[in-house]
Amino acid sequence: MNEGIASLDRDAVAARIASFPRVRARRPDLKQAAVAVCVTEVAGVPSLLITRRTARLRAHAGQWALPGGRREPGESAAQGALRELAEEVGLHLAPQAVLGELDDYVSRSGYVITPVVCWAGPVSDLSRSRAEVASVYQIPLADFDVEPRFIAIPESPAPVIQLPLLGGYLHAPTAAIVHQFCRAACRGLIERVAHYEQPVFAWR
Repeated sequence: MNEGIASLDRDAVAARIASFPRVRARRPDLKQAAVAVCVTEVAGVPSLLITRRTARLRAHAGQWALPGGRREPGESAAQGALRELAEEVGLHLAPQAVLGELDDYVSRSGYVITPVVCWAGPVSDLSRSRAEVASVYQIPLADFDVEPRFIAIPESPAPVIQLPLLGGYLHAPTAAIVHQFCRAACRGLIERVAHYEQPVFAWR
């Protein structure tokens, strides 16, 4: 475990996220969405809440994802992220759990995704939405705080970003968001990720 992870706690993450110079995507023509970058603690180890979408969904079936979705009319990104956390995995957090936001990511499917960082601490009795979520995982942050793999594809000049996850790979937009979070929260670094590409299977 690197030194940044070993000393990571709520106060450290809150301070780094509060000072993060977030970049907004000014695209009111696109659908607005929010995802929860939710830090939990498993036996004192900072972890990230990740879901696997069900195979029955029309969009992005079976893919890894952060809890989230399209924002409702008049809803802020933070409100949307907390609502989706409650709906998808049964985790109800107060607004005070929100630490800040990362850069917007514009997806190939026409969404502006705003990542909302929140700290849940130790959690138990998560209850997934069986219609949307096949499984829920709490993955140690140290597993994500690694150098990404970049893949060139003929369909785009931008590299596809991948992060290792349970014997496979996490792809953008989730991989890009998680990578930026780890750089900011674990290392106090600023790295822009909006240009990293999604795999072609996730474009629709």
